[in-house]
Amino acid sequence: MGNYSISYILIVIVCILISLVIHEFMHAYAGYKLGDRTAHEQGRLTLNPLSHIDPVMTLLLPVATLLIFGAPILAAKPVPFDPRNVKYDEFGAALIAAVGPFTNLVLAFLAAMVARFSGLNIEAGATFLGIFIVINVAIFVFNMIPIPPLDGSRVLYAFAPEPVQRFMENIEPFGFFIIILLVISGGLSGVLVNINTFVLNLLV
Repeated sequence: MGNYSISYILIVIVCILISLVIHEFMHAYAGYKLGDRTAHEQGRLTLNPLSHIDPVMTLLLPVATLLIFGAPILAAKPVPFDPRNVKYDEFGAALIAAVGPFTNLVLAFLAAMVARFSGLNIEAGATFLGIFIVINVAIFVFNMIPIPPLDGSRVLYAFAPEPVQRFMENIEPFGFFIIILLVISGGLSGVLVNINTFVLNLLV
């Protein structure tokens, strides 16, 4: 933290909030359009950040992981949905899951286009647009990891054979701890860095 200015940290926080709020809103919107009103009835079909912030996952967890491990891990409040009400069964649930991270990819693409056509010379992480692009690519890549409860797991679940589906159901209660352990141990670091770099190179 000492290596960054207050203004840089504030820009990162603003970019994270914007990106996560739109991500969660799109989950709620997709569920609503596919026939489920659960998120709407719980006040999640909104761009109000307060509706999507979880005190533990969005505020306390990133502070704790930053202090302990040197890197923040965070998540917004999950958007609820009732799979019994969703059209297209498992594939509908997969659509609801996929729309969140792919929205972040679209946001990163739009920011890159703004930078390119406006003639701005952005370096990843050096400007508001650069930070916004990096964060949205990171959210996209991380959320597409096919480990429950991340969005990528629901996409995989819709197309996986039954034994794989049962395995995913069994590990879901422990999924978040598995993800944290993999991140902390470096088990995912190389893969995530390579995918992030590949996507960023395509965009900028």
